[in-house]
Amino acid sequence: MFQLTDGDFAVIGAAFDAELPPGVALGPGQRLVVVDRDTLVRARRDIPDA
Repeated sequence: MFQLTDGDFAVIGAAFDAELPPGVALGPGQRLVVVDRDTLVRARRDIPDA
């Protein structure tokens, strides 16, 4: 996980193909990826609150 120059974040993860819960949808060009718990916990300190 890293921050892009425009302030958005990019995530490297495994592609995940599953049925989404009701009310959840992917937009055009979006893909569902899985980020393992350890990676997200380690990245948390680098993600700003606002």
